Amino acid sequence: MTKRSTPFSPEVRERAVRMVFDHQGEHGSQYAAIRSIAAKIGCSGETLRNWVRQAERDQGQRAGPTTDERERIKALERENRELRQANEILRKASAYFAFAELDRRSRT
Repeated sequence: MTKRSTPFSPEVRERAVRMVFDHQGEHGSQYAAIRSIAAKIGCSGETLRNWVRQAERDQGQRAGPTTDERERIKALERENRELRQANEILRKASAYFAFAELDRRSRT
């Protein structure tokens, strides 16, 4: 799994989202504002819509995990994955040494 890098800095993202919030009244819908602003900054409408939805979650205007919560979930999932791998290694090592001990006892 590779992490995609965005060509847009956090400042550009924040500015684009702020523009959507500031100018959505001038358009027929929020999505119309998103499409207009996305074309001006050079990203897809879907990309900007995702940024806007996340900003709404961060501001408590929309249900779902905030950016901080999403980062915490990712960290916990990574830690969980690492612990599962460590447990698997320990389980295999324990089985190996138990077998070695039984083999040693049977030879004496």
